[in-house]
Amino acid sequence: MNHDTQNNHWLVRPTTIRKLWWGFYVVLALTVLAQAFVYIKGYFTIDGWFGFGAAFGFLACLAMVVFAKLLGFVLKRDEDFYERQKDERGDDDV
Repeated sequence: MNHDTQNNHWLVRPTTIRKLWWGFYVVLALTVLAQAFVYIKGYFTIDGWFGFGAAFGFLACLAMVVFAKLLGFVLKRDEDFYERQKDERGDDDV
């Protein structure tokens, strides 16, 4: 496949990406605004508030990203971690 053809794919074009983002914004805004016309009876008081689902979803996603970042710091190993382990054991064949 030609390199120019790959870079000209419709999903890679900046104008298409910008249009997709605007489309996502419109769909998200419409789903939040739909709550003004549809009655939502929450099980708890707070989950019946206007825009609660959007706010809760955003905060839950943010919490998952922060947790994953912290977990990455805890579980991170040096680039040569396995090489050092092999050298300390004296294994030549792996």
